[in-house]
Amino acid sequence: MFVNLDEAAKLIREGKILHIAADESLLDKLPKGKWIGGTTPYFITEEGGTFSKDKLFVNEIPCAVDFKIAVYDRTNIFDITKDAYSNGMTMLIIPFASDVAVYFAKEAPYSADIFMNPTFGWISGFDLSTDSKAKVYDGANGVSYSDKAVAMHICLPDDKTVSLGIVNIFDIDEKGTKIKFYKDALTVSKCLVDGKEVVLSEYIEESKIDTKFPLVADYNSVLVNVSIKTVSRENGTVDFYAPVFSENEYHFARPISNYAEKFNERLKELRDVKPVFSCNCILNYLYGELEGKATPPFAGPVTFGEIAYQLLNQTLVYAEIIDK
Repeated sequence: MFVNLDEAAKLIREGKILHIAADESLLDKLPKGKWIGGTTPYFITEEGGTFSKDKLFVNEIPCAVDFKIAVYDRTNIFDITKDAYSNGMTMLIIPFASDVAVYFAKEAPYSADIFMNPTFGWISGFDLSTDSKAKVYDGANGVSYSDKAVAMHICLPDDKTVSLGIVNIFDIDEKGTKIKFYKDALTVSKCLVDGKEVVLSEYIEESKIDTKFPLVADYNSVLVNVSIKTVSRENGTVDFYAPVFSENEYHFARPISNYAEKFNERLKELRDVKPVFSCNCILNYLYGELEGKATPPFAGPVTFGEIAYQLLNQTLVYAEIIDK
């Protein structure tokens, strides 16, 4: 639901269990209640992508038997697995560029327990035209954080479970360039390209690679993107929005001429999905020129990273409550 401040406050006062995304100027004005939230002024609504600082995107969590809100930092972020309900789901929001976000990005793939309970959410952001900080909100206590993560653990009825989905419009060419990295990292200098050591920033520039398109790797039969943040020929470095891992083989994504068209192709088979939550990446929003374009049946915040067990880039992530 894309609603105004009064409508959001009314839902909170009615005791609804809510996930809320909005600009911090609105989140700061909400009453305490059964909600968690994160900052972003970018959304994809039922009418299409939009920038707004006067409306909030609200997800009401249906059929919850119980819930609890918890706050984490990098020292205890993986306690989310201990705190989760045995039959439930965990919604997780982490501020962009915080220590806990960096730690979660690097360590989540190595945490076996993280895959035992449906964990999904997003990286909160800010208006890109400002120098604001991303924040998350514990609505129960009315406190915001720029250096901690907030999670809502939700207990579901015994006859319900959660299905997580990832919509990734990027593909790889298995016969194309193969890239291997020496270590897990968010910043890289040298790597192996088709077995030959290169300075990646030089290789990208000399090969005229369009950095709007991510690196893609096969993570246990799921294609996962790693988006390129900056390329510095001067420093000889490439910065990524999510870490690359030494054990994986990466490829440059096949270029896409029309993002919106590609999304519509992928979403056709998902028309019957009834998501309780979804989010889409800010890079898809910008590069795909999604302002004014809808991605039915999915609507929600535009994010600085998506979470489906681990940190993802340039994807759409959704959760659906289904019968067992």
